Amino acid sequence: QEEKIFAGKVLRLHVCTMEGAEWLEEVPEDTTVEKLKERCLKHCLPGSLEDPKTVTHHKLIHATSEKVLTDTKTVLEENIQDRDVLLLVKKRAPTLLPKMSDVVAEEKRKQEQKAPDKDAILKATANLPARSVDRSVTHHNMRDFQTELRKILVSLIEVAQKLLALNPDAVELFKKANAMLDEDEEDRVDEIALRQLTEMGFPESRAVKALRLNHMSVTQAMEWLIEHADDPSVDAPLPGSAPAEAPAEGAASSAEAAAGPSSEEGGEEAKDELTEIFKKIRRKREFRPDPRAVIALMEMGFDEKEVVDALRVNNNQQNAACEWLLGDRKPSPEDLDKGIDTNSPLFQAILENPVVQLGLTNPKTLLAFEDMLENPLNSTQWMNDPETGPVMLQISRIFQTLNRT
Repeated sequence: QEEKIFAGKVLRLHVCTMEGAEWLEEVPEDTTVEKLKERCLKHCLPGSLEDPKTVTHHKLIHATSEKVLTDTKTVLEENIQDRDVLLLVKKRAPTLLPKMSDVVAEEKRKQEQKAPDKDAILKATANLPARSVDRSVTHHNMRDFQTELRKILVSLIEVAQKLLALNPDAVELFKKANAMLDEDEEDRVDEIALRQLTEMGFPESRAVKALRLNHMSVTQAMEWLIEHADDPSVDAPLPGSAPAEAPAEGAASSAEAAAGPSSEEGGEEAKDELTEIFKKIRRKREFRPDPRAVIALMEMGFDEKEVVDALRVNNNQQNAACEWLLGDRKPSPEDLDKGIDTNSPLFQAILENPVVQLGLTNPKTLLAFEDMLENPLNSTQWMNDPETGPVMLQISRIFQTLNRT
């Protein structure tokens, strides 16, 4: 009776295994976890205790707290309550360390598969005859798209001019082209960039001028505005921006004159007039060097004309222009006016593309080509234009496809 009075509290525990077996175990609260584990193994795996390692290869987990129970502690010390659920799980076997022989074999295999070093290559090729490699051909095969694009644009401009000149509505088309050209200076300002500058407190007219001088870069335009805040000529219009109507009227009148003669004798005169219009359009798209780059390069001691040529050849990129000035200065500015070989597979593939064919009949495409030719930094804007963007995308895809073959 004394044993009954002083005996510990008996707990009824619900035990489960990973295989799905379930049963109740009644144990005093002073029972160790190891003893409880032995009882559970006797119930679910009869005869398994013959192997002393069986107990150590299993563990009990408290289902609610997900805690692994310690073998040396009692049920009370692990704070297990009546009707708690325990999970009997077999421990995962520890990962066996690889044998030394396997490690050596693996290292030997890696060494055999390792690429030969420079000395090994020279030794293996010592008896081979030497051959000279034409570096210029290798460099040509790695030509840059921007460099080749200029040649493509020169040739496509000639094609577009011929197609537009053959159009019976050539006069109206070039009236429209000149009108777009005159309005282009105002339309070209990035509204988001302009709003950012005006919200900073800069006058709109100054902000427009700063953006045009700095190729729509908000950061550079802001720096320019701060530097020229006290400049008396800061509000002066940009050269060539004010008298925009006179050239347009002249071009329109030239186009009307070209349309006037309806006889065969007037055909040649019309072509000459259209040629003059093309020249006027081209003059409106004169190259505008980055003023900051001009100043920076001239401070290095280069002549202004050399600097402008360098920036024109290198798409207004100051670092590339500096390398060009210090190097062999190739390509030369004269090379920029040379077009691509009209019999080349690249040019033929471009002309055979339906999107390009349709785009060449649009005067806006001609204006885009002229603009990108003289101001490469504007290429992104024309790529995003709904009318000229598809044409530029097709040219880029054709170039990339043929350049990989």
